[in-house]
Amino acid sequence: MDETENDSLTGRLKRYAKVTGAVGGLAARAAGQRYLGLDLGKQEMPADLKAALGGLKGPVMKVAQILATIPDALPDEYVKELRQLQSNAPSMGRLFVKRRMSSELGPVWQKKFKSFNKEAVAAASLGQVHKAEVLDGQTVACKLQYPDMNSAVEADLKQLRFAMSIYQRYDNAINASEIYKELSARIREELDYVREGCNMALYRLMLQEETTVHIPDLIHDASTDRLLTMTWLEGAPILDFIKQNPELEMRNTIAQNMFRAWYVPFYLFGIIHGDPHLGNYSIRPNGDINLLDFGCIRVFPPTFVKAVIDLYMALRDGNEELAVEAYKTWGFENLDRETIEVLNYWAKFVYSPLMENKVRRIQETNSGVYGKEVVEKVHKELRRLNGVKPPREFVLMDRAAIGLGSVFLHLNAEVNWYNIFQELIDDFDVSQVSKRQKEALDAASVPASL
Repeated sequence: MDETENDSLTGRLKRYAKVTGAVGGLAARAAGQRYLGLDLGKQEMPADLKAALGGLKGPVMKVAQILATIPDALPDEYVKELRQLQSNAPSMGRLFVKRRMSSELGPVWQKKFKSFNKEAVAAASLGQVHKAEVLDGQTVACKLQYPDMNSAVEADLKQLRFAMSIYQRYDNAINASEIYKELSARIREELDYVREGCNMALYRLMLQEETTVHIPDLIHDASTDRLLTMTWLEGAPILDFIKQNPELEMRNTIAQNMFRAWYVPFYLFGIIHGDPHLGNYSIRPNGDINLLDFGCIRVFPPTFVKAVIDLYMALRDGNEELAVEAYKTWGFENLDRETIEVLNYWAKFVYSPLMENKVRRIQETNSGVYGKEVVEKVHKELRRLNGVKPPREFVLMDRAAIGLGSVFLHLNAEVNWYNIFQELIDDFDVSQVSKRQKEALDAASVPASL
């Protein structure tokens, strides 16, 4: 493996072949099973899917992470295998670790640590995590990027664009061109661990008054653009934690803490964590949240945040003109009345927990089935109306809302979501959001987005 990680033609071709073969083979088996009634190893297929996607270690695996988060989106046997990818993808071995650490910190890299566990404690899409102890005795997490990831990402993105183009030939409901641009930009940013370190500092600043949310500290002298060393935060995976602590009061506490962890930065600073899958946070014994991954951060114009609130007001008050203005501010174009009605149907589903001033579950059915039915209806109607082109800025906001909603479904929490939301948007002022955003980005030295 080329340790310089140059985006070479050879590396990209190898990667492309690997992606195409793995995904294409699985697709053929799925098609045979679904449409022809052929038994092509149903029991083995989820494990095969995990192995193929885990072996890719690039953006394609993120699809599995999202799908495995949403209740009822996939059959149970698929979810069981895919959920492991959120923090337990196949990891690279000890020899790899020694080479990569030498590449990042030099041949005497071990002198920076009192101890270093060469066995990964977690492995995901772009890198794996090792537990270590620095010279002052502090326990740290070392996030080490896989080799040749520039080639890996570019090949995965080519494959993704290819798949999108084929899909749109027979399904015009969603024009995915802007979605692809947005996902490509954010995934490429995730390769830059210096940027992620700045994002970590940004979140520490934005959430400094949130005592129930914890952000790791960056260890600067043991970090590079492909190695991120940060303080270790003790906590349990959320599904394991609620299994051990099923009491409603605890589940409600976690839900409220999670809501604030994601939406305080958005409504006060116009910034959101764009990757809310189950592997990106852990839970402390008292229900506090550890936020663990900062590679996928989206900075929005404050006017976009205002449009989110405006759409809420429009749906609450039946103000169609305000709803149209909100969609236009987000970047939707050429909207006719029927398309607006379809978009409003989707928006009412997303906003529904915030509309009622009462204690309730995130969905009264507490199942992803209803959400799936809503998605299918919206999709069907958009196809009938010749589709819609979601703007770039809408993509991660929608993804975060769905991902976080799925967490609340797992928690089965009963919370007054209306009150939490109203507290955040009370006295909303675009100019103040703009001011806070600029000050926070400057203080954390966050680079401009791609």
